[in-house]
Amino acid sequence: MTEPPKADIHNRHDEDADAGAAFVLQSKGQWWHAGFHLTTAIVGPTILTLPYAFRGLGWGLGFLGLTTMGVVTFYSYFLMSKVLDYCEKSGRRHIRFRELAADVLGSGWMFYFVIFIQTAINTGVGVGAILLAGECLEIMYSNVSVHGSLKLYHFIAMVTVVMIVLSQLPSFHSLRHINFCSLLFALGYTLLVVVACIHAGTSKNAPPRDYSLEPKKSARAFSAFTSLSILAAIFGNGILPEIQATLAPPATGKMVKGLIMCYTAIFVTFYAAAVSGYWVFGNKSSSNILKSLLPDSGPSLAPTWVLALAIIFVLLQLFAIGLVYSQVAYEIMEKKSADVRQGMFSKRNLIPRIILRTIYMICCGFLAAMLPFFGDINGVVGAIGFIPLDFILPMLLYNMTYKPPKSSLTYWINLSIIVVFTGVGIMGAFSSIRKLVLDANQFKLFSSDVVD
Repeated sequence: MTEPPKADIHNRHDEDADAGAAFVLQSKGQWWHAGFHLTTAIVGPTILTLPYAFRGLGWGLGFLGLTTMGVVTFYSYFLMSKVLDYCEKSGRRHIRFRELAADVLGSGWMFYFVIFIQTAINTGVGVGAILLAGECLEIMYSNVSVHGSLKLYHFIAMVTVVMIVLSQLPSFHSLRHINFCSLLFALGYTLLVVVACIHAGTSKNAPPRDYSLEPKKSARAFSAFTSLSILAAIFGNGILPEIQATLAPPATGKMVKGLIMCYTAIFVTFYAAAVSGYWVFGNKSSSNILKSLLPDSGPSLAPTWVLALAIIFVLLQLFAIGLVYSQVAYEIMEKKSADVRQGMFSKRNLIPRIILRTIYMICCGFLAAMLPFFGDINGVVGAIGFIPLDFILPMLLYNMTYKPPKSSLTYWINLSIIVVFTGVGIMGAFSSIRKLVLDANQFKLFSSDVVD
């Protein structure tokens, strides 16, 4: 890697203390805590969407896309961590993505651009987490009470109430134990899903396997770019600076250890879920592989207790994911509404926190109930949110900070990634929005059916 230019001590500055930094982004964590946060942000139930992503790519391109996204995102997060470390050594420790981008790129509009993108990600993931959690409850309910009267939006309301309670945990650091459990849940349901898929694929009720792609070239291209957007969303997090902010200073080098922990879990879970699910269901894979294993008609394709336990693990982890992706929104709220001179749990700060976080969760729950588009939401969020923040900006920030020579391999690798993923993001956004428009004809507001 290129060595950074010598820091100009005259540019050093300390950020004014504010409640968002002091309360929500407390810097008390160790590297393994950052690993727990990262793993929760990336290794989530969205991995159950991997067979669905493979159906738009096929075996060869599916493996290539999955591996490429993994390598590029690890490299991207590594570069961003180096930029954050360099800024910290220069006396400019950044704890917010938006401030890092605005400082390094020297552009005020970049500050608001990152806020907009992070808001889209936070809201999209928050809505998706609540929607999938509600769907998990509905799956369990429908198998216990086949003709029950409860609808999907009832379960979404239940999940929203739980999220309102959990959202009152005051800081990102306070989620460390929850996120450790989240890692265990992810490993647990991945193992159970793989076992269930192997059982389904070898049983007498095994579904017919068809791995063919869309017959029309145009439809095949759109499906491929939508799948790439989904893969980007699955690997993305968009909040790495905020996660690194939870590390006790000096943070230099700690984040890389957390990344290695996270990507070890990614390697174990992502390939296992993608291969086993696509092997069984092929181009009939659902955006939630658990629904494929529990078809609306016919018997369950795996032991009920295995699927029930997997669904419980997924449900519990979704609460952690919803909390992690809410932290940027909470930090913005706290910065504007709280008084840093008074205690975190003072009446002055506690009452606005409860009100604002409750309103935020109610809004996410309402959108989840109104728009049951889990697979499509993943594609749109990946294209307009995760690709700019996780595949483009880190390379640009590194080149601007470390200024590698234009003749160097690092410079051209970074530039190539920026160009390629800008194109993928544009096409992915178009394809994902197109699919949303097409799917809009298949659902009603507050429907009980999640559209694939």
